Amino acid sequence: MNTDPKTLSVPEAGQIYFGMGRDAAYNAAKRGDLPVIRFGRLLRVSIPALERMLEAQVIQGAETPRST
Repeated sequence: MNTDPKTLSVPEAGQIYFGMGRDAAYNAAKRGDLPVIRFGRLLRVSIPALERMLEAQVIQGAETPRST
């Protein structure tokens, strides 16, 4: 059985994936920049959803031509 966590706290996700501080991570979650799951007052970031979101951004960025 896989016991790896599937979610992180908002501050953990911000720090691990983006080097953000606590307030910046919560602001990103509020803007919808982090895929948040709400359980009552508890906010968690889905690791698989965050990684899919990042992968989509990388692919999208690779397809966008850069101006010189």
